[in-house]
Parts: sequence; C-alpha cells; structure tokens
Amino acid sequence: MPLAFFGAVGDFFSKLAEVNFGALAIGLLCFGIYLTIRSRAAYNILRAAYPDRPIDFKRIWAAYLAAYGFNNVIPARGGDVIRLFLTKTSVPDSSYSAVAAATFVEMVFDASMAVFILGFAFTQGVFPKPPDFASLGSFDIAFFAGHFQFTLFLLTVLGALVLVAFAVLSRRVKAFWARVRQGLTILRDRRRYFREVWLVQLGGWCFRFTAFWFLLDAFGVGGSVKNVLLVLGVNAVAALVPFTPGGAGVQQAFLVKVFAGTASGATVAAYSVGQQIAIAAFSAGLGFVALALVFRMRSFKEVIRRGREDRDRQQAAEAAT
Repeated sequence: MPLAFFGAVGDFFSKLAEVNFGALAIGLLCFGIYLTIRSRAAYNILRAAYPDRPIDFKRIWAAYLAAYGFNNVIPARGGDVIRLFLTKTSVPDSSYSAVAAATFVEMVFDASMAVFILGFAFTQGVFPKPPDFASLGSFDIAFFAGHFQFTLFLLTVLGALVLVAFAVLSRRVKAFWARVRQGLTILRDRRRYFREVWLVQLGGWCFRFTAFWFLLDAFGVGGSVKNVLLVLGVNAVAALVPFTPGGAGVQQAFLVKVFAGTASGATVAAYSVGQQIAIAAFSAGLGFVALALVFRMRSFKEVIRRGREDRDRQQAAEAAT
C-alpha cells in the first residue's frame, strides 16, 4: 500500500471525533443508490443483448455490488472477474464474451463524463498536470509518470500479447466477435441506448455527486460544486492505476495537492482516508450481503472457486465440440 495512504491514516484517527456522522450516513446512502442505478443500466444493456432470455434484475444488482465491494478491498480489479461470472450465471445460455462486451458499454458514459470532469479539473489551477504526476507522493503513479519509456514499452508489450492471443485463437475469432457484437447490441439503437443507459447512468451520477458533497461536509473540507468535481477528477485518474484497492495512495496524493488551499493538510488527509475507508467498508458490506442473500454464497473466495469450475467446464465443452 502506498506511503501516501498510511501517512494519512494517522490524521484520520486524530480527527475522528470531528466527523459529522449524519452527513457521512447520507453520503453513503446516496452512494448505495448510485450503485443500484448503475446496475439498472447494466441490466438494460443485457436485456438488449438477450431479449428472449429471462433476466432477474436482482441478480444483476447483486453481481454489480459484489464486484464493486471486492474491488474496494482487493487490488488489480479482481471484482471484475467476479462480476463476469455472477452475471453470466444470471443470464441463461449466455457467453463470457458477450457479457464482458456488455460491461464495456457502460464505459461510453464514463468516458464522456471524464472528458468534462478532467477538462474542468485541469482548468482550476490546483489539479496536477500529467508531467507533475512523477512528483506526487504515490509510488505507483509517480513511477509510471517518471519512467515514460518503460510505461510505453509495457503498453506495447500488452498490445503485442493481445495480437498474439488473437493469432493463436484465430479459428475461434469469428465466433468470438459474433458474441462481442451481441453484447454491444444496444449501441446500434442510439435512442434506446440514450434512454435506457446514458440517461440512467446520468441519474446515478447525480447521486454519486451528492454522495461526495456530503462526504466532503462530513470530514470538514466543505461540499461545493467545484470541490466535488475535483474529487471526481481525482477518482478518474485513480481508476487508471488499479494496483491498489480503490486507488489507495493515488487518491491521497492527489487530494492533498488539490485541496491544499481549501483546508488544512491534516483535514484533507483525514478526508482522503476517511471517505475511502467509509466507501470501501460500506460497499464491501453491501456486496457481501447481496452475495449471501441473492446467490447464496458465503464468501468472495467461494465465488472465485465456482467461477474457475464453470470456466473449466466451458473449456472442456468447447474442446469436445
């Protein structure tokens, strides 16, 4: 875990008595509503991809919450794999390729909002520019920003591995792309996509915006349109570095820099850790409850085990045909 995170933990506990727990509770409630609305957009995407299959929204909701909660406590976005398995088992006769493609549809909205949010953040004079990332107190993002040639080499290697994978699986590529197109079905109906996905996600984004407003108030930084947009900008950058749970370390380094002139360093550090711990604990708890009540599984480890078993069965079936 980056030193920037641990350095802020002490500030968090020293200011714990000053936390407005009423505002914290409202913020977490709004965040839970945000996750639920996002899962509804995911459900609509799957309905378009599999119009003749019965899909239970409750299971899609539980899969989304379980994955989000897992990603906030375990690095490398392992929750995405959990969501993929749980969603596939919730859609009869579905494929991993189509379900994975369906999750990418959600990123269209995220990308459109990221352009607006980061555009705003970089014009405020407090948000670090990409060349300055190397000087931030977070090892992971500072390392990649300070070693641009290595970062470029790594991206090139990853691209080459993707091409090799396609070459090795060339006989299956046609069927693979057919499934991918199935997962992207809703994008071919722009009106339906805008109505059932983009606008739904926008509604969820409004609750996310409200959640961070109350979280800023809860930890004494102060909620405002500018402050919330800066926090969302930090989250957008932290999401690009999935080596720590929820971007821990990256968020702390950015938030201390961004809010240096807004509140004391100790207050900002306490907020940066406090809001991350609160969201991680809340989403992990909510995800575990959803996992237990809907899928009747007792742990994330059990999900991973069943996912591997399902993958092995599918590979055996494909080899037999």
